[in-house]
Amino acid sequence: MSVIENTSTVLENLQWRAAIKSFDHTKKVSDEQLDELLSAVQLAPSSAGLQHYRILVVEDQEIREKLREAAHGQAQLTQASHVIVFAAETNIDEAYVKKYIDLIAKTREIGREHLVAFEQIIMNNVNNLTEDQKIIWASKQAYIALGVLLTAAAELRIDACPMEGFQAGKFDEILGLKELGLTTAVIAPIGFRSDEDVISKMAKVRKPKEELFIHI
Repeated sequence: MSVIENTSTVLENLQWRAAIKSFDHTKKVSDEQLDELLSAVQLAPSSAGLQHYRILVVEDQEIREKLREAAHGQAQLTQASHVIVFAAETNIDEAYVKKYIDLIAKTREIGREHLVAFEQIIMNNVNNLTEDQKIIWASKQAYIALGVLLTAAAELRIDACPMEGFQAGKFDEILGLKELGLTTAVIAPIGFRSDEDVISKMAKVRKPKEELFIHI
């Protein structure tokens, strides 16, 4: 497949995707599809590679009913096959960075002494941030992972709906995130669109290229 053909497929899939408001609750994402989707998200880039977040895959219907209440009653929370919750790390400290450096050394089979300078750079950046700034930083990284999820889902023809309309504090409480050192950043129900979904039948509305892009 040529680069042009591959690009065309990507554009077609992104044109197909929509922020689905009505999911078909009878259709489920298979274990194989879910694993492929999550494997793609695992490869999402993040600042310094720290992956400053955890990702919860919520399928339990009773929990999703509670999450729906905390999301102003939005039906996607219970109609979708799964709800993906991106939760930002709230304890990005020396221990967190050390664990990451240890993982680099193990994965790349190199002596940890060769990573001391890199570790210090990261720690200097972390130490210059307030706790609130760290959470904002981590949440931004979670949004990058969300973007990968949406693109990968489109490639797999799995529907998704990125959502911010929820009460993060209540999500944290329902999911027990505080005890895990996490806080909800953004969510995305995934599944398959209902034939009654209106949004997916509408033409996409986007700025024209000459208005969106600035070439310098």
